[in-house]
Amino acid sequence: MSPISSTADARTGIAGRAAAVLLLLGALAYTAWVLELVSTTGLDPVRAYVSELAAADQPLGGLFRATDLVAGLLVLAGALTALATARRRPWTVAGLCALALFGAATVLDSRLPLSCAPTSDPVCAARETAGLVPATHTAHAVSSTLAMLGALAALVLLTVAARRYGHWPALARLGPPLVLAELLATAWTLAEVAVLTAGRDTWALGVGQRLQVLLVALYLAVLAGCLARGARRGAPAGTPAAPRDLPRGAP
Repeated sequence: MSPISSTADARTGIAGRAAAVLLLLGALAYTAWVLELVSTTGLDPVRAYVSELAAADQPLGGLFRATDLVAGLLVLAGALTALATARRRPWTVAGLCALALFGAATVLDSRLPLSCAPTSDPVCAARETAGLVPATHTAHAVSSTLAMLGALAALVLLTVAARRYGHWPALARLGPPLVLAELLATAWTLAEVAVLTAGRDTWALGVGQRLQVLLVALYLAVLAGCLARGARRGAPAGTPAAPRDLPRGAP
């Protein structure tokens, strides 16, 4: 192996490890909402939106806005770092771009908090229905939608890439069930949002949405592990794994 090739492999390994660490830390920050289990928020986790924890009038709103900001920045940086060294495989590149979109939209989401918590505050709900809340409510809905679309696209695209190109064996095995679970959780959440929008009481909106974000965090952790393993081999993202590492049935 030439010195130039050795240097390139070393740089690729460093970049891969950096991307893995960034994504893993981003996944941890994205699950900061679990702090509600050990703190007093005044919100019902079964019914409330996760984003209501970060509302401007909530006692811990500043903390949750900060963790959302950190999560978005870390995921964005991790996705761009992986993208910079990835082999130019269409599904891999598209998936990492979608992941970058998710990170950027999450950053934007943290800067556009709700002013109040509509699922727990009847006055807030009435003001929201009458259109008397700040424009950030609408902007927040748009940024949240972009974030979730980016996450869903990333999960699907990167799972296809893992199976199609024969890299990231763990993602090739675990990706399909995680994607299916994420789609079911998303359908659950959208159904509950429709019920709430229709003026009827929702009974498990919070559960569905918390499951959504938890599954995204789990997927990020698996992806981080795959990138770290590839970095140990000095291989760019998208490089096929050794035959013995491929999941059974992978193309």
